[in-house]
Amino acid sequence: MQKFSSRAAEPSEEDAKAVAHAHRTPVLSQRRTSLAPTARTLAENLWLPALFLAGLLFSYLVAFHHPVPHHIKVAVAASRQSTAQLQEGLDRVTPGAFDLVPVGTLRDAVSAVTHQDAVAALEPQRNSFQLYGAKAYGATLEPLLQNAFTGAAQHAGKTLHFHELVATLPGDAFGTTGTYAALACTLPCYFVVVGMQRAVGFNRRRQCLTYLGCGVVTAGLTYVFSVYGLQALPEHPLLLLHLFLLTQAVALTAYGLVPFFGRFFPGVAATLFMLLGMPSSGGMVPVAMVPEFFRFLHPILPLGNAVDALRSVAYLDHTKLARPTLALAGWAVGGLVLILLGWVKQRWKLRAQEAQDEASIQQTAPVDDPSMELPAPTSLTPHHHHFGEQEPLLVGRVVDDFGFPVAGAVLTVTTGHGRELLRARTDANGEYAATGLSEGHVLVLVSMPGHLPSARWVLIDASSTATQDFQLAVALEEAPVAH
Repeated sequence: MQKFSSRAAEPSEEDAKAVAHAHRTPVLSQRRTSLAPTARTLAENLWLPALFLAGLLFSYLVAFHHPVPHHIKVAVAASRQSTAQLQEGLDRVTPGAFDLVPVGTLRDAVSAVTHQDAVAALEPQRNSFQLYGAKAYGATLEPLLQNAFTGAAQHAGKTLHFHELVATLPGDAFGTTGTYAALACTLPCYFVVVGMQRAVGFNRRRQCLTYLGCGVVTAGLTYVFSVYGLQALPEHPLLLLHLFLLTQAVALTAYGLVPFFGRFFPGVAATLFMLLGMPSSGGMVPVAMVPEFFRFLHPILPLGNAVDALRSVAYLDHTKLARPTLALAGWAVGGLVLILLGWVKQRWKLRAQEAQDEASIQQTAPVDDPSMELPAPTSLTPHHHHFGEQEPLLVGRVVDDFGFPVAGAVLTVTTGHGRELLRARTDANGEYAATGLSEGHVLVLVSMPGHLPSARWVLIDASSTATQDFQLAVALEEAPVAH
């Protein structure tokens, strides 16, 4: 009889490792499976705070941490030779900070400041430098100019005398009220668009009218408070006009981005109007003192154009007002174009879905994919919508031949290929409401004992509430006999 060694029955070291790995693999796989939804949930809900963090770090801090003058234009009432010598001296101390432009006379130099062709004027005299500045360009510039030209005057053995050409109002000591007024018209309009995305029952026309009304109120309150409450801006209707243009540029453009970026549109709009708009506005820090990237964005983005327009109207005799006005109007018109393109995109999508539903009806009913995350169809109590709840997407009323409400009628909503979505009953007034339906055509069937059933195709659109009423005829066998 053959004997087997007990050592041969024992597993080898390689076998033991393989068994341990086999037992550990499902655990690791389970961990990876459980971590994937967590990571996805965190990414889907934390991307907007992450965007703001990145924007504040790489936009605000980069632009404001160390403002440095870049090619600030100064009109010099002197000859070309004298101006070139002065430019050479300034470049040795602060290279690229100032661009001195000879203009001939002091009158021409002052005119260049008031017409926004230069931010300061300089008249070199025998024993002194006469420097003319404008606080309207930003209070930060004046001490910078005085320090730079004080050193230049001392190097030439002269003294510096400063003169204010365009003073701001007493309530606008730092010349930044226009910036805060523009910001007051930017942030509320952005958040109005974000909040209105929950107003499912509002179609595009009602949404645009809402933004128009909010713009009128926001611009009006900002103007009244700044002019009459704080006395920080002069009374001028053009200020009100440009504040209103800014509200529409922000609101309409943000709303126009919704069909193209979906749930990511708040981040795109915030980047345009806040994270990039504020550093490039030239309001808090003059645009000549921020990096080149933000100087490039200044005449493009709405906030910078609004600041230029308010400054021009308030202090600089409406000079160079055409560019910011046209830019703000262009953003508003561009927003309307985006809204129109979004409507075309949605129409195309609905037609494509309708064609797909018709093709599905001719074929066998498809198997529902349980992985699809669709809104849950739900019946609602008519006229009892609470704050935070979904708006109804489908409402209507069921009446009989005499126009009396039919209470307790059963409504069955199905897809084009016959899959039932929900059932609901009419209330005492014959009314019904439902929500959570996907966009496209649905079939609504109404039935009631003693009445003939009725069915209608209804187009569901997420931007508006569909209304479909029914009239149920009395069944012949139940019809009352006339005496």
